[in-house]
Amino acid sequence: MTNELLLASIIVCVLTLLLPTLFLLSQKLGPNESSNKAKNTSYESGVSTPVGSSESRFSAKFYLVAILFVLFDVEIVFMFPWAVNVRELGYFGLFEMFTFVTLLLFGLIYIYRIGALKWQ
Repeated sequence: MTNELLLASIIVCVLTLLLPTLFLLSQKLGPNESSNKAKNTSYESGVSTPVGSSESRFSAKFYLVAILFVLFDVEIVFMFPWAVNVRELGYFGLFEMFTFVTLLLFGLIYIYRIGALKWQ
């Protein structure tokens, strides 16, 4: 057995024993949560009594903006490695990145034209 494998085995064994032990100790030694009515009530932005029901519907615009943010934010995952290796990729890499950014721009123009970014 190599030294690295031995060290990895010891670390796994120690963590396997240590983590459950720490969780049990924190449960036994930590404060006991009593059922307090004030603790179980909802508190939102300084308002002690909630307004409306929890079943109220949100506009789909919130979800649409969140999904659009994720989609357009993923472009950074592709642009960062390109920016690091731009000299090695040469003109072909530059052409590919301009193609990628152009596609993203067309997508943004389409989203703007259908009114997905307008709040009413």
